[in-house]
Amino acid sequence: MSTLVIIAHPDITNSTVNKKWRDALSEQEDLVTIHELYPEYPHGKIDVEREQKLLEAHDRIIFQYPLYWYSSPPMLKQYLDEVFTYGWAYGSTGNALADKDFAIAVSIGSAPESYTSEGNVKYSVETLLSPMIATTRFVKANFAGIHKLYGALNITPSQVEENAKDYIEFIKQLDK
Repeated sequence: MSTLVIIAHPDITNSTVNKKWRDALSEQEDLVTIHELYPEYPHGKIDVEREQKLLEAHDRIIFQYPLYWYSSPPMLKQYLDEVFTYGWAYGSTGNALADKDFAIAVSIGSAPESYTSEGNVKYSVETLLSPMIATTRFVKANFAGIHKLYGALNITPSQVEENAKDYIEFIKQLDK
């Protein structure tokens, strides 16, 4: 299966986790195609037709981003609003994304215990990501799972390195 990783990080140059993930994936050219939204569209003008063709050309799409105010970065929301159009992604004549596999790779600044009903956030990461999961289902794609990294704000280089390996394994497991 061909896999497209759409990276939406507003400042990947200063990222610890998402930059490491991207760099690890770039060594796996046979595994994924990497597509970074912020460098591609620095002025926010998304080429909808180009993006739709890119999505059509892949069997699996992974949205990679940092959890950003308990959601996705703004350009990813803009991307979904503009690219997932009626008549193409959904509607009586639109089903270009049907049966594709969608997954999420998300870095999270806080520790896992923050994302419990007893923690300071009070919501699980899965609950916070439910709009992305619902979007997947709305366009008749298959939700394939989430790769998470908690504690991104206080992570050691060896932990990032290990998690990058886990991320690659997560992608490989999606083929099984």
